[in-house]
Amino acid sequence: MKVLIIEDDKTIAETFTLACKIRWPELDVVHTTKGEEGILLAETESPDAIVLDLGLPDIDGLTVLKEIRSFSDVPIMVSTVRSGEIDIIKAHENGADTYVVKPYSQLEFLARLKALFRKSKKIDEYEPITRGELRFAPSMSKLVYNGREIDLTRTEGLILYELMKNEDIVLTSTHLAEKIWGDYYNSSDENIRSYILRLRRKIEDDPRHPKLIKTKVGQGYYFTNSDTVI
Repeated sequence: MKVLIIEDDKTIAETFTLACKIRWPELDVVHTTKGEEGILLAETESPDAIVLDLGLPDIDGLTVLKEIRSFSDVPIMVSTVRSGEIDIIKAHENGADTYVVKPYSQLEFLARLKALFRKSKKIDEYEPITRGELRFAPSMSKLVYNGREIDLTRTEGLILYELMKNEDIVLTSTHLAEKIWGDYYNSSDENIRSYILRLRRKIEDDPRHPKLIKTKVGQGYYFTNSDTVI
């Protein structure tokens, strides 16, 4: 297994690398401080996961994220000091699988990273699922809705699969986070909310008035084929 860390703060990068060497010695760690080199390494090193800082010295981390997503679906964890909702949404819109706000502990870093590795293989194990006019093939992250093909990221696919599988059942952010990342973290609610918004924009005719992926205020989200209010 190999992780690529794109982080310009050498102290943070060294801390993460040391944590991996001590607690996960079989993991190969590749590090760069530059965004352009990170894009190149993402292609040449074929990492199993990427940890990406947004505040890089040469190009913005969102640009790096977008470039990597143009040729790879490798799981990417954004690790940054930016905590604004707009930054979280933009990162997810450009293909981030999870978003973590610094500072956080070495143990949380390792837990998140291991969850990212688990998630990269997990969706391939799921069988295709059909609900009404929606047909979803998890292994290809391909959704067909009313004859239209819609590409989904791995994380989007995992959330949609879980919602479709539990049709008309309200699922909490905690439940979804544990299914996706293996645990629930402080920023999980914001991450889940952002992915729900992305799914609605891709699937719903009117994302502001969703008919398929609905919210139960104060409880969570559910998928439905009817207009029945839970």
